[in-house]
Parts: sequence; C-alpha cells; structure tokens
Amino acid sequence: MKRALITGISGQDGSYLTELLLAKGYEVHGIVRRTSSFSRGRIDPFYGAKVDPSGKLVLHYGDMGDEKNLRKLLEKVRPDEVYNLASQSHVGISFEMPEYSTDVNALGTLRLLDAINDYCPEARCYQASTSELFGSADESPQTEQTRFRPNSPYAVAKLYAYWMTVNYRQTYGMYACNGILFNHESPRRGENFVTRKITQTVARIAAGEADCLYIGNMDAQRDWGYAPDFVRAMWLMLQQEKADDYVIATGELHSVREFIAKSCAYVGMRIEWSGEGMTECGIDASSGKTVVQVDPKYYRPIDIDSVLGDATKAERELGWKPEVKFDQLVEIMMEADVAATQKVQ
Repeated sequence: MKRALITGISGQDGSYLTELLLAKGYEVHGIVRRTSSFSRGRIDPFYGAKVDPSGKLVLHYGDMGDEKNLRKLLEKVRPDEVYNLASQSHVGISFEMPEYSTDVNALGTLRLLDAINDYCPEARCYQASTSELFGSADESPQTEQTRFRPNSPYAVAKLYAYWMTVNYRQTYGMYACNGILFNHESPRRGENFVTRKITQTVARIAAGEADCLYIGNMDAQRDWGYAPDFVRAMWLMLQQEKADDYVIATGELHSVREFIAKSCAYVGMRIEWSGEGMTECGIDASSGKTVVQVDPKYYRPIDIDSVLGDATKAERELGWKPEVKFDQLVEIMMEADVAATQKVQ
C-alpha cells in the first residue's frame, strides 16, 4: 500500500486529493493546524469527526512554520509521495500579510523539501505552484517556458518555492515536480474567493436572504477549471518516470462578469449591465432591482487583467485533459450553494 502525506489536507484541493488517493487504496496522512475550532468539514466525509474506520486516513498536527515539527513528521511517516498544498492562498490577503505569506509559502516549502531530503529522499514530491507566477505575462497563452513576472507577495513567495523545488531536484536528484495550476474551483472553494462568493451570494439573493452582490474588477479574466480535474493532474505528475514541471489549465478564458451572469441565469435572473468601471452595476431584468454593484475595496493593489494557460505538455506527457467545462463548473457550484441555502432555511 502506497503512503502519501498531504499538507493543507483540509483545503479544497487537499480534500479532493484525499478522496482520489483513498479510492486508489493509499494510506493517506494529512497535516492540519491546531485551531480553537474543528474546521475540517471538507474531509469529514472521509475521516468522520475524529476517526477513519478503515485506518487509511491519519491526521497529524503540524505547521509549515515549524521546522522541528515537519522533520519529526517526515521521519515518522516516511511517505512514498508528498503533496505540498499548504499555503496562505489568498492573493489579496498577501498584501496585508506579506511576511506571514512568505514564511508559509516560501520558507515552509524549503523546510519541507529539506526534511524530505533527509528522511525519505526516495519520496516523490508535488509542489503546488500557481499561474500567479506569470503576473502580467509577456505572452498568451502561458506555457512552462513563459517568463515569470509575479506582482503580489503571494506570487513572489510561490516563485521562491518553485525554484527551490527545481533546485532540490537538480542538486539532490529528488523526484520533485511543480504543478503550475491555473484557477480551479468547486463547491469546496473557500468563501473568500471570488467564484464562491459569487455563487453563494447569488443563491442567497434568489432565496431572499441577500439584496446585492458587491464585487471588484468584473473585467478580470481567468482560466477557470474544476478542482477534481486538477488534483488528478497532481497525482499523474508523481507517476511518471522522470520528474518535471507542468502547466495545468483549461485553455479557455472567461471574465468575472460572465461568471456572474451564468450564476444568475441558473436561478432565473437575466442580468442587464449599466454603467462602466466603478459605476457599473447589474440589474435583474425581471424585477428592475440592482443585484450586482462594484465596490472599490475588492480591487487588489495590483491586479492581473487576464491569465490563460496552455496545458499541451500535460496532455502530451501525462495524458491529462480537463473534463468539466466552464458552464458545467458554474452549474455544479450553483447547485451546491442553492441546496446549502435551502437547507439553512
């Protein structure tokens, strides 16, 4: 039985990866932070509140900022595969907490790589990288060869982690991969991310529990995929003969405005847009009510207009393709949030 260690196991990607690995017969070990509340709802279906009856899922307390703790865990677990998904993952928050974001996302990765090299050098390691590395890219779409131009503390920290992963692969011969993942969403996405904020708020507006969605830059365009598709790519990267780095993306570009319109259409609202820039708003055509408004506080200090990925290499070498398209992704998220809203009522 293969043994995997997942940092960030309680997050969106960690929960889907856990689901995938358990289905493949892995023994899964996850690192969770000690908090005052038991916030592990995403992995409860596989673990229960405290105990996994199958014995295949084991949780350990730990933190990417605690080098001694990480080294003890690697020495104890000695995994065959390590998936480093832990991070301060919100770009906007990284401007407010740059030091913390750097400690977790950059130095945390270094601590983990060093512990792997010392205690289980034969383990295969996946590093969660990001399309934010490209920033305002010189070319579109972006590939593994596109120049990195990070423009947020989050992206700068992730760039450090990217190159440390490459360095440990080249210097120590570690099997270490970077997955340069473009935006990927699901019903398990955190509520402070724009896509989940949209679907949750639209569901509440439809249920009469909210009046308006307040949003930032609606012109921003992203390459949005479905999280379970993307974690499948993570696993595939660690099954190859040779370690390498891969862009994982859908190759389709959609705007925040389009995501909002599709979400509203799911609940029967047709949006008519009025104004532009900071004064733009979305009006429900049937009721005449303003249900979408721009709020400047949701703009990032530096924003990226658009990012579009080219996953040709992943398709060619991993046999990976996204299965869920944009429209279906919005429907999946809306269905879940509408159901959750109705459950609360």
